Parts: sequence; C-alpha cells; structure tokens
Amino acid sequence: MADLYEYSTPELIRLLGTRFKEYRMRCNLTQKEVAEQSGIGLTTIYKFEKGTAGSLSLSTFILLLKVVGQINALGDLLPELPESPYLIRKGEKKAQRIRHSK
Repeated sequence: MADLYEYSTPELIRLLGTRFKEYRMRCNLTQKEVAEQSGIGLTTIYKFEKGTAGSLSLSTFILLLKVVGQINALGDLLPELPESPYLIRKGEKKAQRIRHSK
C-alpha cells in the first residue's frame, strides 16, 4: 500500500468506505441491516461506501466499526504508549502539557 500521507482527506475517507464495504459483505450484512443496527441513515452508509460522503464523523465511524465487529481495531490506531521518563521529573507529577521556552 502507498504511504497514507500521500492521500488527501477525501481520498482516505473513500478508502475507508471501500474497506468498510468489504467488511460488511464478509459479515453477510446489507446496507439496510447496518443502518438498522447502527442507527445511521441508509443514505450515509451508501455514500460512505461509494466514496461520495464528503466527511464522516468519528462517532458515526465508531458505530459502523461496532456493527462489523471491528471496534477493537481502534486500539491499533493509537496504541497506548509506555510512560515517558522525559515527562516525569523527580518528585513531581506527570506533565500534563508541554511548554516550549522562548
């Protein structure tokens, strides 16, 4: 697969829509069944799979992942990181934000 940085946001949404359709079909679900199970409109699902949805909210995408049994894949997107020794100073709490000196 090509470097995803080369894709525009609409192209990435189109790619995700195509992949979602493959997952839906492997689950033996129709678009109507996905709409009923997720509470998302049939038109939104159709546009997402066709690549014509201009954008898709994160909450909508999460609902779709749940329907096709892929919600655990979110852990692969942003895996939990081990604690960084650079963010913990002796005797202090973990840094909540990073400030750059001027």
